[in-house]
Amino acid sequence: MTIIRSIQAILPVLVSLSLLSGCADPDYDTSTPQAAMDSMQAMVEDGRPDLLPTLLYLEPRDIRFDDGVTEESAIEEVRGKLSDMLAQLWRVTLKLRDEFPDDVDGEFEEVRIRFGGDGFGDWFGRILADPFGVLREQKERVVVEDMYDGTAAVLVDDEPLFGGLVSMIETGDGWQIAIPVQYAQTSEYWPQTRYEWSVIASMLLAVENSLTDFEREIDRGGFRNLAHASERAGRLLGESVVVQSVIYAMMKRDDDSEE
Repeated sequence: MTIIRSIQAILPVLVSLSLLSGCADPDYDTSTPQAAMDSMQAMVEDGRPDLLPTLLYLEPRDIRFDDGVTEESAIEEVRGKLSDMLAQLWRVTLKLRDEFPDDVDGEFEEVRIRFGGDGFGDWFGRILADPFGVLREQKERVVVEDMYDGTAAVLVDDEPLFGGLVSMIETGDGWQIAIPVQYAQTSEYWPQTRYEWSVIASMLLAVENSLTDFEREIDRGGFRNLAHASERAGRLLGESVVVQSVIYAMMKRDDDSEE
């Protein structure tokens, strides 16, 4: 009996450990610029868009905030929230595809919402039904050229992406897409304090929470079709983003008035 009790006690622990090991993130090749670009496509195809932020590089400034947190750590917090938000967006997408397969497979121009007008509706309906489709659609048009100096050019139809502002860079974590934040860091809207970075993270969390609320409404079967669902999602996300944006704008205004 003692042996049986011991097995019963340790079995849940072993099961938990096996589940944790099975949930490890898959490894994607980022050893070359092209491999990293291919991995971006693979993440979407594998249903792991939450890993896309790992391919983004934002060069932090060498500063430490009053609470001891560095800007690098603050950026990592935002990156984590972005990952969580993309994961929730993907869950919503899968549920919409299951709930409205005919709408999703139909013409995207028929997916309209009245929130924000027809133009926004077309775009937003498509985002919900296939949020990462643009990566697949543009795959054949995108080429990366290794400059052999630790950077690589990203070309679309043989032209530099955004005039060369977006490129790739070799880091300790492999090749990543370099976001040209150096131009934005001098802007009055760029986060300058620990609290402002926290608000940016809160914005992403608010979007994630809105998507979670939207997912619950899908589960309750409260929508007639994809267009109806898109309208509701637009309202939920719009209200969330507006509130967080107002908070951020007020914080920036207060910071400016104290200078």
